[in-house]
Amino acid sequence: MAKRREFFFGVVSGLVLAAGLLFLMVSLNTWHLGNAFKGVSLIKARALEPLGIRQMVDGALKGIVHELNDPYSVYLEPEEFQSLQTHMKGTYGGLGIYVGVPEETKRLTVMAPIKGTPAAKAGIKSGDEIWEIDGKDAREMDIDTAVSLMKGPAGTKVTLGIRSPNEKQVRQIPLIREIIEIPSVEGKILEQYPDLAYVNISMFNDMTGEELLNTVTELTKKNRCRGLILDLRNNPGGSLKAAMETGGFFVPKGEPVVWLVDKQRTQAFLSAGRSIDLPLVVLINKGSASASEILAGAIKDVQAGTLVGENTFGKGIVQSVFKLGDGAAIKITTAKYL
Repeated sequence: MAKRREFFFGVVSGLVLAAGLLFLMVSLNTWHLGNAFKGVSLIKARALEPLGIRQMVDGALKGIVHELNDPYSVYLEPEEFQSLQTHMKGTYGGLGIYVGVPEETKRLTVMAPIKGTPAAKAGIKSGDEIWEIDGKDAREMDIDTAVSLMKGPAGTKVTLGIRSPNEKQVRQIPLIREIIEIPSVEGKILEQYPDLAYVNISMFNDMTGEELLNTVTELTKKNRCRGLILDLRNNPGGSLKAAMETGGFFVPKGEPVVWLVDKQRTQAFLSAGRSIDLPLVVLINKGSASASEILAGAIKDVQAGTLVGENTFGKGIVQSVFKLGDGAAIKITTAKYL
């Protein structure tokens, strides 16, 4: 009888504790929501400068995303979202650099300049830090804001404040924007080694898989290739879908190209079947990031090739873009890869 009474009181105590915690959570949420409504009312009634509901909502969304404390998560205005979509298709008006925020410095950093672009011609290199964009402090600027400031119509001017790793002074570099065309894949037969094909992937966009397969097919059709050198140096990443498609060219059918972990599950994305079967060397460096790290990792895991170079950038996370109703979008980190 005593044990039953003890069990009963234990259950009741647990229910009371759970109810108390639930009440506390509801109370705190109600209090915060009440503050939000009060703040909106005060701004509408007392602020000297008028502020529309849309501006308030946009500001609230920006603040929420900012609280994630993730440099790769951002609220995208309609113009910024459109710019991102254009970039993933392969052309845009800008300077021709990819940027990131290394974990060790937390500063806006050039991951890679694109060959032949205004940035590359001005001597901007991988590892340079961007401290200013047209006089605005860019050291702790989120990536998408920085990119939107550097992009613009061809022929217009923008000045970057650049500090190189071995320098203390910030150099002011004036640049003229151009139309940047990004062929994501380029290939050739090496003159000194005519039985080796060299292929460079500069980024991963919607056309990368098709471009790679066509390039390798054309090179091997015209030449008796004994091997392939795949250059992923200074490749900042891009489309996860393109990286998985490209990885499938080298990974045997049924083997995982990448394992992704999100809030719900751990999922393997399997190769549909290997279509490029040549002895393979993959070149990597500190500018190889995100999707290029996925491809290099997949090749290493199944021993489809040999990696040569240095430690990669280390961006082991995946962002997803979610379109909102008014043409805006939010880009947030949704997964990490193993």
